Amino acid sequence: MKSVPATEAKNRLGAILDEAQREPIVIRRQDRDIAVVLSMADYERLRAGNIQAFLELRNEVAAQAAASGLTDERLAKLLTGDEA
Repeated sequence: MKSVPATEAKNRLGAILDEAQREPIVIRRQDRDIAVVLSMADYERLRAGNIQAFLELRNEVAAQAAASGLTDERLAKLLTGDEA
């Protein structure tokens, strides 16, 4: 992955945006990575992966809760404080 100083990124924004269509570009300031510029396609791919990972985790937690006897009725009582 290519890295560029923040000053260069500022001065060459158009070129940096073009380069980001081919590979992510890391922006550095004071010897620290501070940002990444990436194509919209790469961003959407990352976002979709995060959503899928969340849905898988949600399903796993729901399955564990159901296996432990948690029902919609019991959950509603727990949430309203009617059952400890």
